[in-house]
Amino acid sequence: MRSTMPNRFLRAAVTRALPATLVAGALLIGAVPGPVAVVSPAAAAGSAPVALTGKQLAASWTGPLSTQGRYVVDAKGNRFKLKAGNWDGAQSHYLGSGDAGDPANNQAGEVSNNIPMGLDRVPIAKILADFHALGLNTIRLPYADEMIDNEDTVPDSAVAANPQLRDKTPLEVYDAVVKALTADGFAVVLNNHTTTYHWCCGLDGNERWNKGQSAQKWEDDWLFMVERYKDNKRVVGADLRNEIRRDGTDDPNWDWGDDHDAYAAYQETGNRILDKDPDMLIIMEGINWVGIPSGMFAHWRPNLEPVRNMSNTLMYSNKLVYSVHFYGFTGPNHTGASGGWQNGETNDPRYRDLSPEDLEKAVNDEALFVTESGQHFTAPVWVSEFGTAGIGQTDAKEKDWFRRFTDILVKNDTDFAIWPLVGWANSSGKPNDNWAALSYAANGKRTGLEDGGDWRAADWNKLVTAGGKTGKVAKAERWNMINLDHGNQNASSYVRANFPIKTPGNLQGSCPDGERLIGLSRYKHRGLCTNVNEPAITNDDWEVVTDAKYMTDDWAPGWEKAQCPEGTMVAGYSMWDTAFTSVMCQPVAASLGTSNRVVWFDRGDNPAPTDKQARSDWAPWDAKGQCDTDEYLAGVAFNWSSSQKYHDTPDALLCRPLH
Repeated sequence: MRSTMPNRFLRAAVTRALPATLVAGALLIGAVPGPVAVVSPAAAAGSAPVALTGKQLAASWTGPLSTQGRYVVDAKGNRFKLKAGNWDGAQSHYLGSGDAGDPANNQAGEVSNNIPMGLDRVPIAKILADFHALGLNTIRLPYADEMIDNEDTVPDSAVAANPQLRDKTPLEVYDAVVKALTADGFAVVLNNHTTTYHWCCGLDGNERWNKGQSAQKWEDDWLFMVERYKDNKRVVGADLRNEIRRDGTDDPNWDWGDDHDAYAAYQETGNRILDKDPDMLIIMEGINWVGIPSGMFAHWRPNLEPVRNMSNTLMYSNKLVYSVHFYGFTGPNHTGASGGWQNGETNDPRYRDLSPEDLEKAVNDEALFVTESGQHFTAPVWVSEFGTAGIGQTDAKEKDWFRRFTDILVKNDTDFAIWPLVGWANSSGKPNDNWAALSYAANGKRTGLEDGGDWRAADWNKLVTAGGKTGKVAKAERWNMINLDHGNQNASSYVRANFPIKTPGNLQGSCPDGERLIGLSRYKHRGLCTNVNEPAITNDDWEVVTDAKYMTDDWAPGWEKAQCPEGTMVAGYSMWDTAFTSVMCQPVAASLGTSNRVVWFDRGDNPAPTDKQARSDWAPWDAKGQCDTDEYLAGVAFNWSSSQKYHDTPDALLCRPLH
């Protein structure tokens, strides 16, 4: 969610009377972009998009969606670029103090009544027609967890232009909106924006998935939502949480194994959702802010940077999408606040202050690197929020940033979603919130991006009509990490169904269906999976092997070994602390080679990453061994020594030809 503007930050700081460091730590706002090639000069402004009818949009794609490499694809394998907008309101506009029905206590003076904006002013069919005119195919639909349990009916005034929605709860209105959107051809992404009905971004109890509620409640709410819409294949994605950030005293983290671990929370909840509905995209947003924004303390906006060395592996590896937010008034180390240190402002550059070269570098380093092919982290990146003020905008830097940033999106063919779609306007057509792409007066009169007078129109049209990848997307090579640092990580449906699989008490890791294990690290419990040259598998039971009973010649004299029987390949493993304990052997339908090549990695990486291996570091600061992509892993050698601090670490891989 776009942060409240500086005067509201100051107001929050004063009314809460928080210590300055806590106020500063609370002002965490969204920002971040996508994949990055060097951006060419600004693309020429395009003409307005062609408005499709609902029937035309519906005919243009088939749900559900999945991924191939860096692209989202539809059920027919065609590229589906998320050209989206955020229809907010169901997460509330309430600023947190005073009467929630008083416009003065709501973002931009707009009382959302905890339902998507505009339903009080315009029939829903008209709103959807206006979405079509903007060239959208996807709607990100924020909600608060509080909506799920809210049994109050919305006031009649909140749905004055849509009387069919009277006497409904906010959730029932949300249902109706989802139904209308999908019936009109739009893809819908469910977005868990906040826990409570409280507008964004400070110390508001919404900083993490488990702030103001338990992690279990958050997960259960997600399962409730997924179950509610799982029969509608145009409800395509679960956007797990919006803008996770520091609360008053603690930061979120990536793979620390504690209750602030976003990596683990996303991993567990994503797989639980896929257990319920295998068709959903699982959308994971990077970390929005860590640290106290003061020169005395480290502070920054990590976004997707942690993914470079620690990416997620879901049970269906073609269902992961990463997302980021990017706003010009924030920065790599800037909260976005104004008004001095008391209000959480830092003296770091904002994104709009960066040179064209530095902005491109920031966008790439923080997000769009994820779209590089052949990496363990390769996935689509969706810039699920970006925007700036339109009519009335006086900040030349904001205008320049918006042009440059949309150029980056065009150049990199990046999926996007503007914030926000719908707002109010007064009787003369002046928007309450001039960030909105569409603003409606009480009489229904529209002031929109394409209605004249909005300087953003040229850049928006350039973006939404830009060329890019279309049609069939070739099957992508997949590389996926297994990470046993803090617990089991089983992506195989077989192992998940039979867990624990004959190694109780051990940590277990297994590759997603359609992938095999091709690499291991020595100390860090890490594994690497791939589908490159993957042979056909059978439905026969796996075998867990802890010893060398299937070995016919000693390929690692003096070392203990675990080797799979012929006709199987390693697709999982188990460990006890740093000790390697077993290989999980998956039966293969094809005939496999039996000649041996031994890859030792007891003293360093072997081989150094090349085009035949994943080219990025999936186990930083650790020795790694990898078979080649025309090989399969048949066994692992390990050695116990009482003089070693770490014993039974994997030291060598037995690699054999696939054919």
